[in-house]
Amino acid sequence: MARAIDLLRQERREELWQMCCGFLDLDIEGIMTIQNRLMLEQIGLLKNCELGRKLMHGAMPMSVQEFREQVPLTTYNDYLPELVEKREDVLPSKVTHWVRTAGKTGEYAVKWVPISEDFGREYEKLAGAVALLATCNGRGDTSNIREHLKMLFTVGPPEYSSGTLCQMAQQAVGIELLPSNGADMSFEQRIKSGFAEAMYKGIDVFGGLPSVLVAVGEQLKSGSGKVNIRPLLRHPKALFRVIRAALRCKLAHRTMIPKDLWSIRGIVCGGADGAILKNKIKELWGRFPLESYMNTEGGLCAIQAWDYQAMTFVPSLNFYEFIPEKEWFKSQIDRSYKPKTVLLDELKPGEVYEIVFSNLHGGAMVRYRIGDMVRIVSLRNEKCGIDSPQMLFERRADDLIDINGFGHITEKLLWQAIENTGVPYVDWTARKEIGDEKSTLHIYIELKGNRLMNEQALSDVVYEEFQKLDAIHNFNLYKFAYGDAMKQLDSKPVTITTLPEGAFANFISHRRAQGADLGRLKPPHINPSEEVLSLLGAVSVKVEAVPTRETEKITVH
Repeated sequence: MARAIDLLRQERREELWQMCCGFLDLDIEGIMTIQNRLMLEQIGLLKNCELGRKLMHGAMPMSVQEFREQVPLTTYNDYLPELVEKREDVLPSKVTHWVRTAGKTGEYAVKWVPISEDFGREYEKLAGAVALLATCNGRGDTSNIREHLKMLFTVGPPEYSSGTLCQMAQQAVGIELLPSNGADMSFEQRIKSGFAEAMYKGIDVFGGLPSVLVAVGEQLKSGSGKVNIRPLLRHPKALFRVIRAALRCKLAHRTMIPKDLWSIRGIVCGGADGAILKNKIKELWGRFPLESYMNTEGGLCAIQAWDYQAMTFVPSLNFYEFIPEKEWFKSQIDRSYKPKTVLLDELKPGEVYEIVFSNLHGGAMVRYRIGDMVRIVSLRNEKCGIDSPQMLFERRADDLIDINGFGHITEKLLWQAIENTGVPYVDWTARKEIGDEKSTLHIYIELKGNRLMNEQALSDVVYEEFQKLDAIHNFNLYKFAYGDAMKQLDSKPVTITTLPEGAFANFISHRRAQGADLGRLKPPHINPSEEVLSLLGAVSVKVEAVPTRETEKITVH
């Protein structure tokens, strides 16, 4: 069977689009047909392997419905010790390689997840879909795709989920990474070396965490007036690129930004901050980023279309189930409660669900609770003519700041409020605290450039942004997470503490020196521990106990 790269080389572009992006043409009935057919095949594989029989507790379901009724939901603990020991003899299918993410403190350092050969083949097609959708200007447009597109290496190495997607894209459409030898470099070395090559080779596509894309772009912007011409003399193309960019920004009466240096064909990002930072990325890089929802255990689960709005589920890598938010809360109150699930064709617009998935094509994960909440915004994308449910990433299931039981504040809401202030910052972390018998939402933030700002004034500005989010017309996007939370706080509902310059950079350096996994280098945005705040240079305060997390926060690299 032809691969995506074969179709690209043979200029069979219509077939290439259909192979990679054909799922966007399916209606919900077609999607459910694929889901059920592939899940039945997977059930057969699970019955015939040791891990599958263990996870199914001896059940032998004959249908997808029986599978959902008889097989319990799982978390990573159910896959111990088989996956952390990389025991391939117990798995449903032959493994092509293993991917990893951060483990659980005190139990296992790393989560290892196998990718089967068939799963990998299907994933390669979808990596082609990512490249096509990031660069297209509409349905079926493949004009911006060619072999050897240059991509800056700003993601993790292949053993991480983002690195795996990057590797799959290389196989699917022949992406060329800058620098080519960056896999063995540190992140900082890769960025520096990659940009040095990009000055004379150019950049076509770009990917990574939205905050990284913004940070890299703003770093280039702040250093635009300090270009050292001497190294460029060895590469006339690089010198010409800088001169042309200088003319562009002079005509525009502004400092140089990345889009002056490169004409980017496509940008791909993933992370909770995608919707928050997309306008800033467009301003710096000249193109909106295509947002995807992916994770280590399930690979690519959903992706935006060419309108850069909500995401469409990918039906061929995983079988999806969803726990309605009310069911999720019941399971939080009573850990013995078994929450009910619904399928893709039973979703309701406006509702929030915890996503549950089972790998297809011989994967290992079975009715797996990754701990992510998604919001269904509509049952179809009218603008793009996509007739299947549209989703947005809502939050991590455990990334909530509970305010006296009356409401919850999420990472996404906090991030939006901070970003809306327009105050330049490096990073932040927040939690609920109690001081003098009063509750407060305490935000610890490092401002850029050692900027001095009155903490009370900044607290007032952030609180004003919360009030604005409360008053916007699409309040339903924030209602459950926000609710009456701020009203339940006392006379000083928001407290800001500014951290010393370099607080987050020093934290990362400290964690790297400790040998921390790539997914654990940054502090959490929600409910940081006393140890985290101490390493950031914050003063210790009295804090309510933070519930132990069932799963660790997953960062896309």
